[in-house]
Amino acid sequence: MSINATLFFQMVVFLGLVWFTMKFVWPPIVRALDERASKIAEGLSAADKAKADLAAANTRVEQQLAAARDDAARRLADAERLAQQMVEEAKARASEEGAKIVAAARAEAEQEAVKARETLREQVAGLAVKGAEQILKREVNSGVHAELLSRLKAEL
Repeated sequence: MSINATLFFQMVVFLGLVWFTMKFVWPPIVRALDERASKIAEGLSAADKAKADLAAANTRVEQQLAAARDDAARRLADAERLAQQMVEEAKARASEEGAKIVAAARAEAEQEAVKARETLREQVAGLAVKGAEQILKREVNSGVHAELLSRLKAEL
């Protein structure tokens, strides 16, 4: 056998091997590589989508936190305003109660003063009658002189 014949047979076997590989071996390998590439692409797109979803979720969480902070601040301000209003109402009620107590005390003091004046007038009238009895050395009838005593009370 010559080199040419050996080379020819080797070329035929090589071409047969290439044809067999291209026909039966290469398509499943290419298909597996394509499937793997598509799975990797899907994974990458899913990762990108997950990143976008995470960013959107973070944005929503920040918005909800900001809304919650605003709501808490508003409720705190409302509570403080309500507390201040309650304090003011309590002060007003206390002031009214104090005014009522002072007015009642003044009225009571006025009544006591009137009673004291009446008692004093009666005592003065009694003393005047006794003094008049002693001056005149005779008994004065208080029933007869009631009008005189009334005028004397009024003057005192």
